[in-house]
Order: sequence, then structure tokens, then C-alpha cells
Amino acid sequence: MMKRKAINASVLAAMIAAHTGEAGAEDYRRNPFTLTYAGGITKNEPGQVNIHPVTYKLNGLEISANVYTPPNYDAKLRYPAIVVAHPNGGVKEQVAGLYAQRLAEKGYITIAADAAYQGASGGQPRNVDKPANRIEDIHGMADYITGYPGVDAARLGVLGICGGGGYSLAAAQTDKRFKSIATVSMFNSGRVRRNGYGDSQLDTILQRLRQAATARAKEMTSGDILYAGDANLTDEQIAKLPFELYRQGYEYYWKTHAHPGSTFKYTMSSLLDLMRWDATDQIELIDQPLLMIAGSKADSLYLTEDALAKATGTKDKELFKIDGATHIETYWVPKYVAAAMDKLTAFYARTL
Repeated sequence: MMKRKAINASVLAAMIAAHTGEAGAEDYRRNPFTLTYAGGITKNEPGQVNIHPVTYKLNGLEISANVYTPPNYDAKLRYPAIVVAHPNGGVKEQVAGLYAQRLAEKGYITIAADAAYQGASGGQPRNVDKPANRIEDIHGMADYITGYPGVDAARLGVLGICGGGGYSLAAAQTDKRFKSIATVSMFNSGRVRRNGYGDSQLDTILQRLRQAATARAKEMTSGDILYAGDANLTDEQIAKLPFELYRQGYEYYWKTHAHPGSTFKYTMSSLLDLMRWDATDQIELIDQPLLMIAGSKADSLYLTEDALAKATGTKDKELFKIDGATHIETYWVPKYVAAAMDKLTAFYARTL
């Protein structure tokens, strides 16, 4: 496994240099915390936002996380806190870290953790991607951060990005420690794995379920792990992908913001859980304030609109569209991140 990680790191580094040039990419190798986003912290300085790599146990697994503390942090004071859940395939050093750092600049203590079985967190086999795990990850971040020095547990929010947005909706249905919920470019992993993106694979649901069941049987009998979503595509293949989210996603994850812990692949047996799950199941249990942010040009916008319409348990809910933004552009384009942050800052100030 360590050998494979080393190979992945070298491949990603080569892709960064070959495809985007040293100036065009946010190179994780240049940041001591391996942060891939523009403006990522390079060292902790007095009076500034500081980053604190931490580990903690969750159901016997070691979870790797980064805690961000606000400027002039004083552990004797009381601060609101926000849990930030990363996208599918992402790690804490990418967009989740960007938003966590920006929120810390506004006075929040924030945490971004790698999902169990993913990134730098523990768990075997690697890249299991089950909804129950991802939801438990969010509860676990809440457990850890509410015990962090200076955190006011009564003022806890959650921000979920892409797949982390769908899982945050699920976690907040029952975890009323979260006083408000926000999502950016929410991705309903269950619906998409079941129906295909844009509901484009409705006619192959049962066939794909049989493939997933076969993959699980193989895991149990031989120990061989089959993976879906492996991402080793050429530029030409990427250009031919049918959806903008996927085309720009490959650009983001494999070129401009690549990280060796980040991968599109997941165990095929995970589909047994993913395909029977949906981020909007029981969503009416959300009675907290809900803000959902998405790009006006995102081909994933239908997922946010559907979830918001079904969230009938809260009267305090809003869809904020970032004019001109696609799904992936909300991850890193400065003007779109700024627009999202302006809205998030006002929302959390009001609700926490």
C-alpha cells in the first residue's frame, strides 16, 4: 500500500508539471501541510489563522484531520465551530481545507477530516465509500471539535461540499448538535450511483447491482478488491466525458489541485450500500436553518433543488445560486469562492 501511494504521488506530481506548469497548479509538494489550495497556510504565525494537524479514534480507526483556529485564538474564550465535510474522492487538503481556512478567518474554529478508509485516515480495504461511514465521519468530527479548547458546543454548524453535502444533510437529520446546515455544490451520492448522473443510467440499475454483489462475493472468497471509478484517463478521454462536472473534476483532482491521498476510485462492493441510499431519505427531519449553495451553471444543480424542495421540516431554508459558476468552479475560482463565503458568513453569523 505504501508503495502504491508513492507511485501515485509521483504520477500526480508529473501530471501537475506536464499539464499545468509549475505556476498553474497548487502543488501539494510546496506546502508543508500538503495543502493544495491557493493561499493555504505555510506556517503558523501569532495573530493569524493557524492549522493544527490532529488524529483521533473513531470506531477503532485513526482519523486524520486539520483543525483551523481563528486569528488571535485564545483557548480561554468561547468560539463557534464548523465541521467541514469533503467531496467524494477528495481529501481535507483540497476544497474542504480552503473553506475551513476561510471560515476560520471569520472567527470560527473549524475541522476538516479525511473520511474513514480514505486519504490519510485508517481503514482497510482502502477507499470503501459507504454512506453509513461518511455520515459517522461527520458525527465523529462533531465529537472531536466540541471538546476542543475554546469551542462553544452550543454553537456548532456543519458545511458539506459535494458528496460531503449529501452526507451532511443525512447527519443533521438526527444530530441536533448541529444548529445550522450549509452545503456547497451538494451531490446526492446515492441517487447518482443508483440512477447515473442526470438520471442517465436508469436502464442498467439491476445489472450494476449484480456486478456489485459479484464484487462483494469475490472480496469474501478470495480477498480480491474490485474498484469502480479508477481515474487514469488521457486528456482526449477526459474531453469526451459527457458531463461538465466529470470533465472539470478530472482537471481539478488530477491536475490543478492534485493530492496523492485523493482518488476517484471506490470499492465496487460499496455500491450495495450506495445504491439503496439517498441523501433526501427522511430529510424532513431537518428542522435547523438550511442554506444550499450551488453554481447557476452547474449540471449538478438539480440535486440541490430536489433536496431543498423535500426539506419540508424547516421554514428557514434558502437556495443561493452563484451566478455563472459550475460545480467544480465553486471549489477554487476566487470570485465564486468569495461569493459563497459572503453568503456563508452571513448565514452562520445569524444562525450560530
